[in-house]
Amino acid sequence: MPLSEHEQRLLDQIERALYAEDPKFASTVRGAKLRRPSRRRRIQGIALFVLGVALLVTGVMLPKLAIVGIPVVSVVGFLLMFFGVLVTLTTLRRGDQVAEETAEDGRPTRSRSSFSERMEERFRRRFDEE
Repeated sequence: MPLSEHEQRLLDQIERALYAEDPKFASTVRGAKLRRPSRRRRIQGIALFVLGVALLVTGVMLPKLAIVGIPVVSVVGFLLMFFGVLVTLTTLRRGDQVAEETAEDGRPTRSRSSFSERMEERFRRRFDEE
């Protein structure tokens, strides 16, 4: 849904004020991607993995491509597979992160926390009760 003319003018005024107040911050924010990891990045990781598998199999099937007994094409294929999985998993992890919530006392808590964080929180609650 597009903005009305009035809303667009207000937005332009806010943007100009931000540039006037802190131009370095404004240019940094303007260039930053504030979205979740893109679907394109996941697809790139999967494509790298598939290409790596193809090169791995090709290197095994064609022994003439080996240099000094080392199947170079297969090694390159394995590395592509590795980086494809790495790209895909890091993208998925960043996308799965849960936003922080605030507890009753105002401290941030996460629904998924590490063991040490949970133990520390239990200790604080027990200490606060006594």
